Amino acid sequence: MNIKLIGLKDELTTGAGILADYMGITLGDGGYEFTVTQKGGCNLVVTLENKKGTIIYAEKCHFFRAFGLAVEHIKDGEESFKLEEVPQFEMNGPMFDVAQGNSAFNVKTMKEIIKQLALMGLNTLMLYAEDTFEVKEQPYFGYMRARYSEEEMRELDDYAYNLGIEMIPCIQTLAHMPDTLRWKCFHNIRDYEECLLVGKPETYKFVRDIITAASRPFRTKKIHIGMDEAWKLGRGKYIDTFGYKPAIEIMKEHLAKVMEIVDDLGLEPMMWDDMFFRTAGNKEYYQPNIVFPQSTIDMVPKNMACIYWEYYKITQQEYENAIPTHQQLTDNVIFAGGIWTWVGYSLAWFKTKVSTECGLNACKKKGIKKVFMTTWGDNGTECLMTTNLIGCQLYAEHGYADEIDYDKFAKRFKFICGANVEDFVLLERLDRTPNLEHMVDSSRYNSSKFLMWQDILTGLADYNIRDVELDAHYAKLAEELQAAIGRNGQYDNVIEFSYHAANVLAKKSQMGLRLTAAYRENDKEALKNFADVELPDLINRFNGLWECHRTNWFKIYKAFGWDIMDMRYASIVGRIKSAIVEINQYLNGELEAIEELEEKRLPFHGLKGPIPYMNFYAQVVSPSRIAPEA
Repeated sequence: MNIKLIGLKDELTTGAGILADYMGITLGDGGYEFTVTQKGGCNLVVTLENKKGTIIYAEKCHFFRAFGLAVEHIKDGEESFKLEEVPQFEMNGPMFDVAQGNSAFNVKTMKEIIKQLALMGLNTLMLYAEDTFEVKEQPYFGYMRARYSEEEMRELDDYAYNLGIEMIPCIQTLAHMPDTLRWKCFHNIRDYEECLLVGKPETYKFVRDIITAASRPFRTKKIHIGMDEAWKLGRGKYIDTFGYKPAIEIMKEHLAKVMEIVDDLGLEPMMWDDMFFRTAGNKEYYQPNIVFPQSTIDMVPKNMACIYWEYYKITQQEYENAIPTHQQLTDNVIFAGGIWTWVGYSLAWFKTKVSTECGLNACKKKGIKKVFMTTWGDNGTECLMTTNLIGCQLYAEHGYADEIDYDKFAKRFKFICGANVEDFVLLERLDRTPNLEHMVDSSRYNSSKFLMWQDILTGLADYNIRDVELDAHYAKLAEELQAAIGRNGQYDNVIEFSYHAANVLAKKSQMGLRLTAAYRENDKEALKNFADVELPDLINRFNGLWECHRTNWFKIYKAFGWDIMDMRYASIVGRIKSAIVEINQYLNGELEAIEELEEKRLPFHGLKGPIPYMNFYAQVVSPSRIAPEA
């Protein structure tokens, strides 16, 4: 297919060529013609009649979306159409966590994603990098982690700029820094294990170094300085060094010093705003209807945007009630929702869809014009991060309509990413097991994580899953996922990987219970079958999952961080092998008992029923210490 773009501005030429290649079309004579016109403040308009059409746009990102819409409708066989969309937001795009879960997109993957974001019409991209960027003055910052070099960041910024996307550095300048502060060379500026020591001159030399390094590769003057969740601020080394001070005073002092650096570098900051709620006495993340004291309002720099992050609530009214509270701090409020892929192997689609709809509809009603979506890699990033593209598409469709059209959303996701929404929705069932089906919102429960990693002999979650039909649930899901492989384009890997996860859980989820029952009933034939057939089969399934996961990791991410997943897979397979040995030793008389199976199973944390948010690997695998300070 040939398309000629008449009147295309030079600033769009490179990006148009990149997207034409991606969509499999040629820019040139001999086919369709579109006259391209930029008009400030206008709606996005695409028309076609007799192979001649128009594209009217206001911002660069609008043009790239319009270009994609034109190609999509032509490829659908439409020869005549008029499309008009009303942009809802000035800022919209993802913030990818490339730090907490040890996984960072490699440059090749990031460029592929940038093309897709451009076709969606998104205009913002942040990489949440606690320590995963190069700071030449601080060699241990991001040492042996998946950090980006300055040259890589600049290359990505150039690429994104040509496609209408503003890359914004997103760092931490107070807490959330455990991977940095683990090194003894930083202990002199450490308050507690993940928070900087406020008040030390060396701290601000360090902060200046990281802000300078983070901002230098990018065109933008914007920078996200983090500063959230410093829950123990002033209660570590600070109190030994300076004595007790209220958190609000420490926060005020630190923010003022960081702002001196930001202002000196000519940057425009934004910051998570939850600590302002803490300083006002709020013990939860956010408290509705709070009235801030003037002392808290005075803390907020006049040139700083405050970010209201929220992705837990599932009613629009809750978001609408909260927005005015944040607007007490500043009239420059940015809303950050979330794509729920951080609780194990699964995409929590219902929570993503509903929290997004409620949050963004509230933003539209309350006049919030800047939004972005967070993604997190909590405790390992088992879920492939490319799964988050479905959430990016969701935000994009909300960004160009007062009310979202989910049929259009599904068609656009198929056109841009080659994937089927209905197949991605299947992923939720990795966590939404039969005992959770009565719940409207089951996102706090992550069965795939603890069932995958809990020990085959000690089974810390076994008591809680005794009466749930899990094996059949996962076997059926594996069958459905396997059938979906081959119809999801470049994201077939997400479906295939999820199939392997379900295939393991179809065998493992309740094997510990069955093994324990066979032992206590002295069913030696069943025990022999476990040792000779079932446990070796489970090892083979784990090997298939490990191989698929490893292949995808090195295709999608930088190599650093895979070591953690290797350790987890090797550990679980090693424990299965040990179980085989113990069973055989028991059967041949070398062991009088299998001690782990003698132990009475207790409810996890003393709580019966489904286990909420069991997302920490160390708590799943053993009640013994994995290592000192681990």
